[in-house]
Amino acid sequence: MASPASPDNSDLLTEIDHQAPALIHVVTKASQLPPFFLEPSCEQNLVVGFDCEGVALARHGQLCIMQLAFNDGIYLVDALEGGGDLIQACRPALESAYVTKVIHDCKRDSEALFYQYGIRLNNVFDTQKISYSLIEEQEGKTWKPDDHISFVDLLADERYCGISYNEKEEVRGLLKKNPEFWKQRPLTERMKRVAADDVKFLLHIHQKMVRKLGPLSRWQLKLRGSLYCRCFCVDAGVYQDWPDLPGPPDEIEAELSELQEILSAVDVPPGKMGYIIGKKGASILRIKESCKADIFTGGAKGPPDKVFVIGIMKEVRKAEAMLRGRIGVRSM
Repeated sequence: MASPASPDNSDLLTEIDHQAPALIHVVTKASQLPPFFLEPSCEQNLVVGFDCEGVALARHGQLCIMQLAFNDGIYLVDALEGGGDLIQACRPALESAYVTKVIHDCKRDSEALFYQYGIRLNNVFDTQKISYSLIEEQEGKTWKPDDHISFVDLLADERYCGISYNEKEEVRGLLKKNPEFWKQRPLTERMKRVAADDVKFLLHIHQKMVRKLGPLSRWQLKLRGSLYCRCFCVDAGVYQDWPDLPGPPDEIEAELSELQEILSAVDVPPGKMGYIIGKKGASILRIKESCKADIFTGGAKGPPDKVFVIGIMKEVRKAEAMLRGRIGVRSM
């Protein structure tokens, strides 16, 4: 399979025909991937649509497919057929600051890559909570806890795509009946189509969103993306060997003091998570409503003993105090 030439996508606002049929490549060897992706360079401004599919995808699940969308086609990187060597060949691009990975909710994908392959996902443009909520707040919408937009709803939004994605709901039903759906080999035409559709529109959405973001919002997005990638990848409270967090542009440093966001991992003693969640989630909802911060628990996929908080320092510290109050732990 011939590799395409290096793309000239330095102009992020060049329109992409998101309705055009996508050329789909199934990749089982690194040589089938574009060289400009395998060897990222500061001389090119590469933007890639990105997603992962798997079984119970998280630290203990199994990564089955990694999808990469370029302007001229979609590459389905088969982790089962290609093995660890194939995924490791993608490491330079996945960790590179020169490759923007456009993804809808990066947390579990990042966790799977970190724990299963030691890859630290970097420089993401997250179209779910991070970029969408920033744009909504810029346009005057009141912040709400857990105000996440689904990928189906994002595609339906006339400002970005204005298309329906009914097959996504059908696949969710299939996954409930057969949780190992993505392990099936050979890949069926439907599996290829669904995997490709999950990234096909991301470059178009990225272009639409970038238009709406000023320098401050772009920095906030990069910072939040870095924090979200780390979110479930904690080991004894230390994020070792991760890339440095992106600093603010010079022109907005004066505004920084109240806008710098941080990530905190609150340890929860065994048997105490129920006190934090409360009956039908009532307790944690009250905390979320009291603090303008994003608060996550590991849920069924884990980690079972931590609560993660992302936001500006004042709100994070407030959330930490409320969480520790629920479990009867005093701050140090």
